[in-house]
Amino acid sequence: MTVAGVLGVLLFVFAERYGTFGDELYFIAAGQHLDWGYADQGPLAPLLALVTESLFPGSLTALRFPSLLMTMAIVAVTALIARELGGARRAQTLAALVTVASPFTLGNGHLLTTNTPDILMWALACWLLVRWVRTRRDAVLPWLGVVTAVALQSKFLMGGFWVALAVAVLVFGPRELLRRPMLWLGAGITVLATLPSLLWQAGHGWPQLGMTGVIAAEGEFMHGGLLGFVPMMLMLVGLLSGLVVLLFGLWRLLRGGELRPYAFLGWTFLGVVALFLIAGGRPYYVAGMFPVLWAAGAVELSRVRVAGWWRWSVSLPVAVLSAVAMSFFGLPLEPVHSRAGAGSVDFISTHSVGWPELTDQVAKAYHALPAEQRARTALLTSSYWQSGALDRFGPARGLPKAHSGSRGYWHFGAPPETADTVLYVGRPLPALTESFGTVTQLSTLETELKANRAVDGIPLLLAQGRKGTWAELWPRFRKLA
Repeated sequence: MTVAGVLGVLLFVFAERYGTFGDELYFIAAGQHLDWGYADQGPLAPLLALVTESLFPGSLTALRFPSLLMTMAIVAVTALIARELGGARRAQTLAALVTVASPFTLGNGHLLTTNTPDILMWALACWLLVRWVRTRRDAVLPWLGVVTAVALQSKFLMGGFWVALAVAVLVFGPRELLRRPMLWLGAGITVLATLPSLLWQAGHGWPQLGMTGVIAAEGEFMHGGLLGFVPMMLMLVGLLSGLVVLLFGLWRLLRGGELRPYAFLGWTFLGVVALFLIAGGRPYYVAGMFPVLWAAGAVELSRVRVAGWWRWSVSLPVAVLSAVAMSFFGLPLEPVHSRAGAGSVDFISTHSVGWPELTDQVAKAYHALPAEQRARTALLTSSYWQSGALDRFGPARGLPKAHSGSRGYWHFGAPPETADTVLYVGRPLPALTESFGTVTQLSTLETELKANRAVDGIPLLLAQGRKGTWAELWPRFRKLA
C-alpha cells in the first residue's frame, strides 16, 4: 500500500535522528540477559534488540527497523479491516491516512517499543474477528490464539482485550463465537506459548502485578490520572481527520445499521477503556483498538452523505494534511536542539539525548580513582535507564558493567562481592546510606541541552565501607519505580 510505503520511507530516513531512547537502552541490556520474562515486560522487545544488535551493532536504524515494519503493517491492517467491512478503495485509503495521522502511530514507528507489536496484534485480532463475522470460516479462529500469544510476549495487556470482548459478545452477540471449538483451540495455543512467561513471573514473585501500582502512580504525574485519561487518549488519535473518523466509527458501531454484526467491537473498546481507567493504566493501553474504529469510521463515511464542515474534515486532502501536520509531533523532523531544548515537554526527545554525556562524566570520575580502589569499585544507578546508558556507551570508555535495583535491572544481578565501593548515579536512597559507611557527592551531572531529567541535576556519589555482603544487601536496592 502506498500510504504504508511512504510512512516506511520516512521512518527509515529519520531513524538515526536524536539518540537512543531510555527504554531502548533497557531493551538492549535486557537482550544481553535474555529470559522468558522480566519485571515489567515480556521477552519480545529484548529479543528483537539482541538480534538487531548482534547483526548491526550500534545501529539505531537496525534497532528500530522491526518497529518500522510493524508500523507499516498496522497501517496496512487498518486498511484491510476497512475492506472486510465493505469499504472500497477510497475508504481503505482514508483509514490508512488517519492511522498515519496519529502521532502515537508515528512515534512508536520511530522507536523500538513494546507498544508497536502490541498494537499490531490487537489490530490483527480485530481483523480476524471481523473476517470471521463476515465469512463464518472457523479456520481463522486459531490465528486469534497465535496473535494473542505474540502480544503477550510483549505485554500482558491483551488479556484486558479478551475480558472486555467476552463480556461484549455475551451481551451483544454473536454468542456462537464463544462456542466455536476452534476459538478454544486458539486459546490453548495462547496458554502453551505464554506458560514459560507465566512460570517466570510466578518464580519471581509476580513483579508484573507490582507494576500496576507503579504505573497508576506514574499516571497521576504523566497524564493527570483519571481526569486526564480520556483527553490524553484522544490526543493520541490525532487532530481533525483522525479524531473525527475514530469517533464517527465508534458511534456507527454502537448505533447499528450495516455495522450491527460488528457492534460488539465498539462495546469492547468502551469496555477496554473502562477497564484500564479503573486499573490506573495509561491512555495508550487502548490504542490497539484504534485501527478497527478508524476502519469503521472510514467505511461508514463512504456510505453516508456528510454535510457542512464534516465533509471537509474527512476528505482525503484534509486527511493528508492532518498526516503531514502530525508528522511534526510524531517524527524527529526538527533539529534536536529545537525539539529537546531547555524547558521542553517532549518526553521522547528529552530522554533520547544526554546519555553519552552521562557516561563521559561517570567515566571521568571512575578513572580519577586510585587504581587499587578502582579495581574494587562497581557502578550502581538509581534508574534502569541510567544503567542501560552506561552499559551501552561505557565499554568504549573503559567502564565496567553497570548495576541497578530499578525494574528489571535488579534481576540482572548484584555487583561482584569484590566491590566494596560504589560509584552511584542518583540521589542517595536509604538503601545506599544504610549499606555503606560513607556517601560522598563527587559532582552534579549536567548535559549541554539540560533536558534529560534522568541526567541533569543528578548527583554522582561515591559510597565506601560496605556493611555486609552483596547477597545480604542487594534485596534492599530492589524497586519497581
